[in-house]
Amino acid sequence: MHLNPYGEDAVNLAADLANRRPTDATELADRCRAAGLVLDLPVTGQDLARAEEALDAWEKVVDADDEAERAELLNSMLATASACPRLTNHTGGGWHVHYRDDQLPLGALLLSLIAVGTALHLAGRGMHRLRRCTVAECTTIFADTSRTGRQRYCSPPCANRDAVRRHRARTAHT
Repeated sequence: MHLNPYGEDAVNLAADLANRRPTDATELADRCRAAGLVLDLPVTGQDLARAEEALDAWEKVVDADDEAERAELLNSMLATASACPRLTNHTGGGWHVHYRDDQLPLGALLLSLIAVGTALHLAGRGMHRLRRCTVAECTTIFADTSRTGRQRYCSPPCANRDAVRRHRARTAHT
């Protein structure tokens, strides 16, 4: 049973697109399809520009200083992106809830998907579960989907790099 198609998958898509921005409309379309999005309309340069705007706004949510600021920024995204929830079976794969109007161009669809998905992810798992990697030279964004909610690194290599750095710092002083 797939209960929340807007949560984890949407936030992970947002992180993927923000960490490695698409360079053209074709790449944007290909990466969205690979993530499982059904694209009803042709993807244009205008969609790429709108996606860039959505990702810029989303990165401000990621980098917010506290929960209240994060919520305020995300609420601004939601106000411009979402519509009245509705049931749909547009792909014939089963009924599910959409928080957007039908037949949106990809740029507008991504804004809605990212805003609603992020809100559901943070409300359901915790406001702290969206961040950048703890390693100072790494700016990678990730959604913490761990069981404990204590993920600090974007990947095992960054976690290992930081552990080695901390170990060397401790042993250098002894």
